[in-house]
Amino acid sequence: MAKRTPPEISGGSMADIAFMLLIFFLVATTMDIDSGIMRVLPPPIPDDAEPPPPIKERNVFVVLVNKNNQLLVEGEPISIKQLKDKAKEFILNPQDKKDLPDKKDVDIPYFGKSRVSKGIISLQTDRGTSYETYIAVTNELITAGNEIRNDVAMKKFGKLYKDITKDKRNAIRKYVPVPISEAEPKNIGGD
Repeated sequence: MAKRTPPEISGGSMADIAFMLLIFFLVATTMDIDSGIMRVLPPPIPDDAEPPPPIKERNVFVVLVNKNNQLLVEGEPISIKQLKDKAKEFILNPQDKKDLPDKKDVDIPYFGKSRVSKGIISLQTDRGTSYETYIAVTNELITAGNEIRNDVAMKKFGKLYKDITKDKRNAIRKYVPVPISEAEPKNIGGD
């Protein structure tokens, strides 16, 4: 009896099937898009640098966000909706209140000798703070500064802040500084 050889399997169609599966998965798969918050980090501090001078307590606007996403601003619980107005009052200190930041005299192009706030906004979050709350709080603080700068630009130059020249924007940033200091998250509490 003659031995039968098994029929060969055509390999040509296997390559076609693999190619079609590859195309299917490439089309059907969604790709994650990286997103985040644009921040310019300060340069590292050299080891031999002098420590910064102490900051008066009245010059620091303390914003704490606990793990339950609750805000504590200057020791007082408030809602996120109230944060922008509180920050604007702190930044401007229009009546030179003793519990709001000191001001220093600075010579600024387009403004001349001006009284400028020494205030710093300090943002501290808990490790359990939600990303959404962090973004909302940060947006309110940035919006406060942007609204003030827009008001100054309209009064001084008759245009919005974004529509004036770069040197005028730099002058307004010196006239209305809005430094936001973000400390590393830690366990603040909230129970």
